[in-house]
Amino acid sequence: MTILILGSGGREHTFAWKISQSPLCNKLFVAPGNSGTAEIAENVAIGVTDFEAIKTLVLDKKIDMVVVGPEDPLVKGVHDFFLNDEQLKHVAVIGPEKAAAELEGSKEFAKEFLFRHNIPTAAYKSFNASNVEEGYAFLETLTAPYVLKADGLAAGKGVLILNDLDEAKAELKAMLVDSKFGAASTKVVIEEFLDGIELSCFVLTDGKNYKVLPTAKDYKRIGEGDTGLNTGGMGAVSPVPFATDEFLEKIETRIVKPTIEGLLKDNLPYKGFVFIGLIKVGDDPMVIEYNVRMGDPETEVVLPRLKNDLVELLQAVANGTLNEIDLVIDERAATTVMTVSGGYPEAYEKGKEITGLENIEDSIPFHAGADLKDGKVLTTGGRVLAMTSYGNTYQEAIKKSYQNIEKLHFDKMYYRKDIGFDL
Repeated sequence: MTILILGSGGREHTFAWKISQSPLCNKLFVAPGNSGTAEIAENVAIGVTDFEAIKTLVLDKKIDMVVVGPEDPLVKGVHDFFLNDEQLKHVAVIGPEKAAAELEGSKEFAKEFLFRHNIPTAAYKSFNASNVEEGYAFLETLTAPYVLKADGLAAGKGVLILNDLDEAKAELKAMLVDSKFGAASTKVVIEEFLDGIELSCFVLTDGKNYKVLPTAKDYKRIGEGDTGLNTGGMGAVSPVPFATDEFLEKIETRIVKPTIEGLLKDNLPYKGFVFIGLIKVGDDPMVIEYNVRMGDPETEVVLPRLKNDLVELLQAVANGTLNEIDLVIDERAATTVMTVSGGYPEAYEKGKEITGLENIEDSIPFHAGADLKDGKVLTTGGRVLAMTSYGNTYQEAIKKSYQNIEKLHFDKMYYRKDIGFDL
């Protein structure tokens, strides 16, 4: 098969690394890709939402399958674009159709789905600029901390957790009236705060059958001890030590099953990955959010633990035969630590040369915000490179990741030295 991956981050490099190991894949393209994917696939300088350019590439290179990495093309309907085009509709697209992608595209849509199918989640109400006063009144009925979520896609930055009521009211106004997050915050969901420890559950589905992939826990804050601003993710650990068999059983029966059945009942066509952001409250799992693709940096620890041929799995998703495959999971733990540009998640400089990659041993460096220029690997983004390692325990794995990060250098490189600290 000839396969195209859409995206340019650490998640897409991990997909390319895993797909390139399959004997079923004879040619692999990544659009737009990065310096990591360039080593194992052919990068094509096309934006992930430039559907016409993607079509030209697919026809020109006789591509059989498109694996969609990020959420943007899914929410904008890339799967539907293929289905509605006579020349493209035979191409397998891994990722939900537009109607189902609203699970990530709209926080309100996701909450309504959760309530409709009796899936455990926090109580909520949604507001817009016309009823902002009602929003203030609703905040007054809650106890701190207050959770405000921009309804639309805000690049992972649209969720605020505030301890002060007046500040929460001011931020609600900033989001709804002053368009703090642009179009993403024309509607805001306010929900009760859930106190517990978070984890991520990943599910692969063909629309009726599903497979639960390894769990992971990621670390969103820039500072050690989970302090400071939210980022796209500073590291991840898989499996999650506190997710016992009993707890995983609760996740599957109370959340995964009703989610897949709910998609069917609501006629939301879904072939791809479901990311379920969970929180463990007491001994019970509750849903914080859905994403309609794999998470980043969780992909960098989940896919390396999958022993199956990924292309075979994705073919089964496309054909609706996922029930015929048994998942084989590596017993070892996997951890990843993200190195980022100094200043991230606020302003940072780009174009810094990354050195030391050739010295890495016993870890897999997944490139994220990095690209090749004149034979040098340069930084192009905030999150630069994820260092993934295996170990018999997550402590052993994390030690390897840190040992190898010490061999890397780029100007103002930063990383958290406490990934896994709370486990």
